[in-house]
Amino acid sequence: MSTAAGRIRLIRDAPTWLIYLQLGTFATFLYGLSAALPLLRQDQQVSNAVAGLHGTAMAAGTILAGLFLPVLYRGYGRRAITWGGLAGMNAGVVLVMLVPALPATLLGYGLAGAFGSAALYASMAALSDHHGAAGPAAISEANGVAVVFGIAMSLLLSLVAQTALGWRATLLLTPLLTVALALVMGRVWIPAERRPEAAVATSGHPRPGWRFYVAGGVLFCCVALEFCFNLWAASLFAGNTGLSAAAAATGLTAFTAGMAAGRFTGGRLALRLPPDRLFVGALLLTGAGWLIFWLSSAPLLGYAGLLITGLGVALHFPLALTELITHSGGHPDRASAVAPICSGAAMAVGPLVLGALADGFGTRHAFLLVPVIIGLAIGGVITARPRA
Repeated sequence: MSTAAGRIRLIRDAPTWLIYLQLGTFATFLYGLSAALPLLRQDQQVSNAVAGLHGTAMAAGTILAGLFLPVLYRGYGRRAITWGGLAGMNAGVVLVMLVPALPATLLGYGLAGAFGSAALYASMAALSDHHGAAGPAAISEANGVAVVFGIAMSLLLSLVAQTALGWRATLLLTPLLTVALALVMGRVWIPAERRPEAAVATSGHPRPGWRFYVAGGVLFCCVALEFCFNLWAASLFAGNTGLSAAAAATGLTAFTAGMAAGRFTGGRLALRLPPDRLFVGALLLTGAGWLIFWLSSAPLLGYAGLLITGLGVALHFPLALTELITHSGGHPDRASAVAPICSGAAMAVGPLVLGALADGFGTRHAFLLVPVIIGLAIGGVITARPRA
């Protein structure tokens, strides 16, 4: 990070590109196993509820990662956690690829979720520290790279699934990318990085205050919101427009495209606007997109609403993680340990609550939960904003 005439600049050096590409590799696992779930259910001949346990396993693994990260930080540091996390993530992916039995695939999803989350949050803390005031822009841009990798993985899996190779062959891409990245950039890391706990011990920073926990609640809201759209938006799209379930699923493409565009655009905006103002603006944009989507009966308006929603949602996770780090009292690794606990809980609880509401009141009425979550998140951002 550097400044010119008081303006923040993002310097994309070799360590930055390494973390960007590590997150891209992480995204091939996340999007690949998510896209594979319906095909895995068909192979195993299980119910939707049983297939959904794979998502639960991934969420449980994410929470476990958060619980163990403080111990791992003390013993190994971020670099070892990031590479070790990618290795464990690949072990889970390979297990799903090679062993079709339900217990093995559940274990594979859980392992990939736990180790992948450890790599994700350790690298995000390193990226934030490395770029200082430009950290929000770097985190947003890194997540933009990840979405591009994820979209490519989803499309590749759908294409390869229709060939003689089968969808499982696509999962091999994740370990291949990891090995290639280790061979090409394995020696690269942030220069002179201090061991996290040693830095904390000598920093004299206070323990995180109440704003840190409010920021954790905001992160919970943002992750729950994103997963509610990922899992339930296609159902509402079909109900609103009369499209078939297969056709309505294309609405998620508009949502994901909006996220990709929003994260790259948001990286530039984060260099010019205070994070809290940008965060509130992104949440309000999400609300506007939700309203268009919720009211639309024409497919074109539905696509537009999902695209706008994706543009807003794109900035939620990067900015929520940035806020958590900002309010950590100088302990970014504590923030990166709490973040997967909040995220994992949100992955499990958010879609479950919306699904239960859909069973009782219909999907359309259940989606009224979205503006409630947005309102809670805006209130948290405003409340936790440091006073001048």
